[in-house]
Amino acid sequence: VQLQASGGGMVQAGASLRLSCIASGRYAVGWFRQGSGKEREFVAAIRGRGGTTLHADSMKGRFAISRDNAKNTVYLQMNSLKPEDTAVYYCAARQNWGVGGIMTRPSVYENWGQGTEVTVSS
Repeated sequence: VQLQASGGGMVQAGASLRLSCIASGRYAVGWFRQGSGKEREFVAAIRGRGGTTLHADSMKGRFAISRDNAKNTVYLQMNSLKPEDTAVYYCAARQNWGVGGIMTRPSVYENWGQGTEVTVSS
């Protein structure tokens, strides 16, 4: 599966951005982010068919993952952005949805796209 993330940019605190990940096929897709000098961090994931989602507790309520399978696209809507959200955001795909929280682990994903950079200024 090929993955292509886009939609990043430079915004002020409080703004919104919507990231897109073009992902061919009905794979489970996750979004991760990595700030400068930090480890890669789970953001959200969605099942291949859609419907089932998982969001990091720290971002729940501000970020929302969704998908439009007709467009082969997974979205990450990010609202009320904060400077600490500054990072490179990556989308990744896994053939099957996993339970027990494994979708939060970068190592379970089989394919990764290039990142899209998000910078939030105060």
